[in-house]
Amino acid sequence: MKSERQNKILQLIRENVVETQEEILSYLREHGYDVTQATVSRDIRRLQLVKVQTADGHYRYAPAARAHTKEGTAGLHAIVSQTVQKVDYANNLIVIKCFVGMANAACAVLDSMDYKEIVGTLSGDDTILVVVRNEEQAAKLTRELKETFSIS
Repeated sequence: MKSERQNKILQLIRENVVETQEEILSYLREHGYDVTQATVSRDIRRLQLVKVQTADGHYRYAPAARAHTKEGTAGLHAIVSQTVQKVDYANNLIVIKCFVGMANAACAVLDSMDYKEIVGTLSGDDTILVVVRNEEQAAKLTRELKETFSIS
């Protein structure tokens, strides 16, 4: 019964934007599960659901694995887009210039996006250094980052 209920929760959050535990509770009750808010809370913890910010600034539940994908960080992209000023590359290095004090946050978002090309990142106060394997990857990733962060 517990695994069925938890599968139902996963199905709900995959197919709908779910912002609150109350929405999960109502959904489960509508589908014949006699549960309490405490049970829902435990299920959320066991399923490792996290709240991620959407592009419109709201928060929704998502599996932890999805929270660290490009789609799962849409709200963070919007915030970081306002802090990134310039993206450029030289050889296998990408340099991202940010407003003062914002590079660490932008770097954390970049790290959470799980780009396969990235070997490592290093951030200072206003600059991020991204290391990739070769110049071709640097050029491709620079274009993608400019598009992602709306940089011309």
